[in-house]
Amino acid sequence: MGKNKAARFRENTILPNVIQPTRDQAINSFEHKGKWKEFFGNDNPIVLELGCGKGEYSVGLAKAFPEKNFIGVDIKGARFWFGAKEAIEGNLNNVAFLRTQIELIDNLFAENEVSEIWITFPDPQIKYRRTKHRLTNPEFLAKYRQILKKDGIIHLKTDSEYLHGYTLGLLQGLGHEILTAHHDIYGAAEYQPDTPLLKDIRTYYEELFSSKGKTITYIKFKLKNE
Repeated sequence: MGKNKAARFRENTILPNVIQPTRDQAINSFEHKGKWKEFFGNDNPIVLELGCGKGEYSVGLAKAFPEKNFIGVDIKGARFWFGAKEAIEGNLNNVAFLRTQIELIDNLFAENEVSEIWITFPDPQIKYRRTKHRLTNPEFLAKYRQILKKDGIIHLKTDSEYLHGYTLGLLQGLGHEILTAHHDIYGAAEYQPDTPLLKDIRTYYEELFSSKGKTITYIKFKLKNE
């Protein structure tokens, strides 16, 4: 482990906006489940960014929407350290970072506790044997349904045409409600998204992929009630 990476891990342990449960705590006794509003000290809606990387979306949205609480979720704490530090330095009290595996998400939030989910540039897991790791596969969607409010919205922003197509087909097949879908949000000058800041906040990976000529796709959808 590099010196800088180790230093970030150490600092994460004392940052007030970073929560790092053990796997056992996440599964059996996570203290904030159902009590996230107590953590933030208000009753504002909770928005998750899954696979948040350096936390650009979590921080960017927190700046734009002080009336909402944002939580960036990722297993790689040395990455979201950047977002956690920026939030503290900017006195953003409505953003936090949770270091955990996304497969445990339904253990960390209670039913109806989350208003919105952003999935930003996840690994598309193209190989068939990796299907279970795709963040939009049926098993993950079922986990999201457990924690989302009934009218909760999910956003998928990706450079992977494969994941975009896979997700669209899956949503249609399962009868979920697709609110918006676009295969190239920057390439179409006439495209004016109805989602605030969709084209204004760009993650590190988004900038990287765009510089290589990859198109950026977007889907906004709601999960049907069981």
